[in-house]
Amino acid sequence: MRIHRTLALGASLLVLLSACATGGGGTQRTSGPASAPASVTPSVAGGGTITIGSAGFYESGLMAEIYAQALEAHGFTVERNFDIGPRPQTFAALEAGDDFDMMPEYIGSTLEFVNQGAGEATADSAATAEKLQERLTEKGLTVLGYTEAQDKNGFVVRQDTADESSLAKMSDLAAVQTELKWGLPPECETNPLCGGALEEYGIDFDQIDITELAACDVPIATALDEGGIDIAELCTTQPAIATFGFVLLEDDKETQPAENIAPIVTDEWLDANGGKDALAAILDPVSEAMTTEMLTQLGVRVAVEQEDREDVATDWLTENGLLPEG
Repeated sequence: MRIHRTLALGASLLVLLSACATGGGGTQRTSGPASAPASVTPSVAGGGTITIGSAGFYESGLMAEIYAQALEAHGFTVERNFDIGPRPQTFAALEAGDDFDMMPEYIGSTLEFVNQGAGEATADSAATAEKLQERLTEKGLTVLGYTEAQDKNGFVVRQDTADESSLAKMSDLAAVQTELKWGLPPECETNPLCGGALEEYGIDFDQIDITELAACDVPIATALDEGGIDIAELCTTQPAIATFGFVLLEDDKETQPAENIAPIVTDEWLDANGGKDALAAILDPVSEAMTTEMLTQLGVRVAVEQEDREDVATDWLTENGLLPEG
């Protein structure tokens, strides 16, 4: 039987959560990086109203805010519905088109979610994005241009755990899996890029000791640092890895595909607002300009230094010439 553990939030954890809460609030290009110029001119006109959603962690909200401000600068009215939750919740809402019209997503994880773990996502970003669009077409969705930046799923441990259990790569985990306290998201077992990847490494979900915590978020990183868990699923650009000195285990079986970020938009909204090209003309240059290094640095500003994500988004767009002049 799998043991579900409940982590008590002690006073020190609550303090750190308050200090690291994401700023702000809220109520894939199919052929490779865009060839459009990095700067955006006022000649690209927008209009209409679009509602943008985001998943329940800081990076998704930050990218959503960046896209939102770029659209607002070109005449769109943007309504924000951020920090919603994990992919099963957000994708269902996006497909329904009732709560929002667009959200940023990770191309590999989304493809494997949509195809129910068919294994079509690879390390090839262009091929993964193309296959994703094939899958999304039947669902009435369109993926726009993707970022150069990638943020993959990763599994991390504290340095003391790595030393004591001789952990450097994922293949080292099977021999000590029952000795570890695992921090995994609720959907991990059914997610091919979480549970499926762990099973490839010989991890038995019926034997391991699990605390359910959202991946890529402050609570799971803090729980790992304070010893409530011994291994956690984090995102590879997550500032906590450097902040706490965690060891990112090598994915030696290469289970994680390309994870570039791209806006996914409902076809219903596109059809009512001038089609894909008008939106892509604004957002593709934004995506093209975002590198992994930049994304990591922006994450530090939001999640560690506690700057408002609205300000961080504005600074980045301005510095990269992505807002119209005048």
